[in-house]
Amino acid sequence: MNPDGLPDRADLVRELRQLRRGGLPALQALVPEALRAATLHAGYARGPEDLADGAERILRAAAERLGTDDLIGRAAQCTFGLLPGRRGDPAADRRRAAALVYGVTSERFRHSQERQVVEQLAGAVLAEAREPTGRPPRPAPPGAGAAPAAASPSAAMVVPRTGLPGRAGTRPVTVHLSPIELLRDIDVLVSSENVHLEMSKSFRPTVSGALRRSAAVGCAADGPVADVLADELAAWVRARPGVLPLRPGTVVPTGPGALAERGVRRVYHAAVAVPDGLAYRVDPQHIAGAVAGCFARARRERTEGGLALRSICFPLLGAGRGGLERRISAEWLGWAIEDALTADPDWSVHVVTRYPEVARLFGVETVEKPEFRASPREP
Repeated sequence: MNPDGLPDRADLVRELRQLRRGGLPALQALVPEALRAATLHAGYARGPEDLADGAERILRAAAERLGTDDLIGRAAQCTFGLLPGRRGDPAADRRRAAALVYGVTSERFRHSQERQVVEQLAGAVLAEAREPTGRPPRPAPPGAGAAPAAASPSAAMVVPRTGLPGRAGTRPVTVHLSPIELLRDIDVLVSSENVHLEMSKSFRPTVSGALRRSAAVGCAADGPVADVLADELAAWVRARPGVLPLRPGTVVPTGPGALAERGVRRVYHAAVAVPDGLAYRVDPQHIAGAVAGCFARARRERTEGGLALRSICFPLLGAGRGGLERRISAEWLGWAIEDALTADPDWSVHVVTRYPEVARLFGVETVEKPEFRASPREP
């Protein structure tokens, strides 16, 4: 134990390696000594009655410190079951999911990246214990007096993570400050693609990469059994010789793969990025064409295909590796959504972003940049 009351990092690393096998449910039986000390020091728990929940909260906060866009942070969430619906997954399934983040086999991950992930998470736990990043308020244990007021301003200004009311022009939309793969019960998710329909690698921190990773079905020793989205796009191209490159703004539908477990029915791939040397370029006008194409495709699948589609969610098309400024993408997206809803208002439209400044462009007032807590309550 260090003079500041925090455990040694080596002790915490050893405990986290053991916890990786048992998973978060094991905390309900026993919170190991080093993790217990860090949890209590940070104020994530006040005593034995909320120690297990507090230990889980500090692990989530530590993984977020590593960055949900970062390979290590994302792999830490997978390794310890910190993503929605994955808390009780067996250790082997969690390891496979973490290996998929890096695009390696489970065995390769076990001998290489997993060690680094656990060590980095231990360091983030200690950092969180020293300087908590804004804990949610918790009720005092039975018999205790009133809890003191939060000293941290960030703890007093908790920003809603998802489901914020916004507007595209005069039309209401719902804005989500969330990674797109965590959304739930939205019929159609839209992915931004290039005109060659080559999806982003599954380990890339992009909308395309996140959806590809989340839609993969099944696992084997050498990776996903079915790379559903990429496989369906490849089949679509093979059935249309000479179709590539697509006209910018073209929309190609696929099934949802494993995203169906989250209530997603379809994924629409909007081809807006045109290769330009080693980078891409995006014409904002093609965003408008893609949005119109998404609504047209959804109407056709609803009327001709018998799919009960009612909701659709757009990311900022072309604003990632496409290189377009977020403000420009948001403006064109908003105009196109308003036009579509003016012509056909029978849709529930959602916009997803990680950036509060983008939410403001859709009429949402935010206080601070949200911390993306991947809890089961997040859609």
